Amino acid sequence: MKCWHGDNKMIDTATALYAIAAAISMAGGLIGTGLAQQGIGAAGMGVVAEKPEKMGQVLFFLVIPETLFIFGFVFGLILLMKILG
Repeated sequence: MKCWHGDNKMIDTATALYAIAAAISMAGGLIGTGLAQQGIGAAGMGVVAEKPEKMGQVLFFLVIPETLFIFGFVFGLILLMKILG
């Protein structure tokens, strides 16, 4: 199905769905990262308050959820490249 948009440009429905999928994948990665870091950050600060030498280990556990964002971002870029290419 095709529809007209703006300056007489035709947009395919699949293109619109790819754009929506890219947005959902990026947003999902960000929300997942935030939810994961919420608990890890609170618990980590408690550990660091009691044992400051554990800061490196806590920082490592705090950074691990960032991979969710990276995966979502890369997947979103792949979908956007499908639209542009």
